Amino acid sequence: MRAHSRPTFVCVHGGSSNARAWGPLQNELALLGHRSHAVDLPGHGDLADTPAAYYRQPQDLTELAAAPSPLRGVTLQDNVHHVVDTLRRLAPAGPIVLVGNSLGGLTISAVANAAPELLHRVVYLSALCLADPAMLTEAWDVVDDNLLDGAVARIAVPDVPAPGVRGPGVVRLNWRAAHADPDIFAALKAAIMADSTDHQFRLLLDSLDPDETYAAMEPGALVQADTWGRVPHTYVRLTADRSLPLTVQDHMIRTADALTPHHPFDVHTLAASHVGYFSRPQLFAKLLTSLA
Repeated sequence: MRAHSRPTFVCVHGGSSNARAWGPLQNELALLGHRSHAVDLPGHGDLADTPAAYYRQPQDLTELAAAPSPLRGVTLQDNVHHVVDTLRRLAPAGPIVLVGNSLGGLTISAVANAAPELLHRVVYLSALCLADPAMLTEAWDVVDDNLLDGAVARIAVPDVPAPGVRGPGVVRLNWRAAHADPDIFAALKAAIMADSTDHQFRLLLDSLDPDETYAAMEPGALVQADTWGRVPHTYVRLTADRSLPLTVQDHMIRTADALTPHHPFDVHTLAASHVGYFSRPQLFAKLLTSLA
């Protein structure tokens, strides 16, 4: 008999993030009697070789641009192997609900394709879910008025050395520059977590990793009807999301439902921002535990 009948929530972070972003939500889940585990994907978090120049004050931007990336050579399959290994270690304790946000949606999709038998449910918190190969190569027929692209362009560090990276390469963002520029701070907050206080957003900024690779945008991230489609899947729409707008979220839901019309998304809606689980964890904990 398994030690716990309640599920363990396994949380997969989005771009430029890591396990630390899930801390407030994990605390709320624990108060409701639920186990959780937050994953650091390869090249992210406390064990990543993040450039020292990112943390030094004052920052030397030339040194920051020249530092090698901890994401050099990291692929989607590296993410999948890491998460699946984590799931196998947790499985003896009971059922597992896999939760992802933003870019982390690509990893949780690929994990559900690779090991559906390990999952009780997979949950997308305004996360990328790709169900059609054309979504990798063609423009989406949807209005995408996101605020994130323009905001992060102001903190992008060019020409990051990342030998071995396949596909689009590594993007390095100097999130800490926002502390010194009120206009950049306001633009990023509006895009990512407008429903937070300035103090909460500063805490999030200081938790973020500078580097991200979009190598995960590859065919292995496409959900498959015969594997992913067997796992109960939930999409949590976030109506105040200005990084992945509601029009984009709904387009992904429709496309996935067309792939598995007899097993559509279980859809829920929260009035929250893209990383609302950090600023309003009680709201998200209540919804997640209701799914369990």
